[in-house]
Amino acid sequence: FPFFFGVEITMNNAAALYFSDKFLLSTEKAAAIASIFGWMNLFARGLGGFISDKMNTKYGLRGRLFWQSFVLIIEGSLVIVFAHAGTLASAIAVLVCFSIFVQAAEGSTYGIVPYIDPPVTGSISGIIGAGGNVGAVAFSLCFRQLADKDAFIIMGGVIMCSSVLSVFVNISGHPRLVSFTPIGEVAKESCTSSEEDSVGAATADESVSPPLKT
Repeated sequence: FPFFFGVEITMNNAAALYFSDKFLLSTEKAAAIASIFGWMNLFARGLGGFISDKMNTKYGLRGRLFWQSFVLIIEGSLVIVFAHAGTLASAIAVLVCFSIFVQAAEGSTYGIVPYIDPPVTGSISGIIGAGGNVGAVAFSLCFRQLADKDAFIIMGGVIMCSSVLSVFVNISGHPRLVSFTPIGEVAKESCTSSEEDSVGAATADESVSPPLKT
């Protein structure tokens, strides 16, 4: 979460100043252009979760992890491209694409969190959300100590490296992103897991239902 929600918070603070300094825009124009980043939230975050669901239908949790790694790689690449944008038009175009993948990465994470430990999903969500603030602080320090272009390049490189972390995600009962389980069997494992969850839920309902009076 530090590598997308943390990036989002950082961009909300840094984008306007970047456009103002690099392209000599007024504060009002720079802020208006930077606000485009936030507008992508209207659909991109949900789109990221939707695609994660579709990947889960075909490949199980492995599909969700692959999608998350993919959007992180593209997100990091676009940050670096944004840092090298030479014209205002190209910078705005890259900003829009960059924001879409940032929000999609957040949606992909929401699709994975419920699998970690269902009984304490709320606590896990809180911990993961706090990671976004940690990322924002770390990236903000980069922008404070370095030139904007250098800070963007470092941020992009860190994001791309973070995509590798999905390989190490290991959730009991589900295949890892890289494992020896054949891809064709992943969907079967996912279906089996879903059926077991349904049976378990039905059994729990029966156990708590009051006996019928005759």
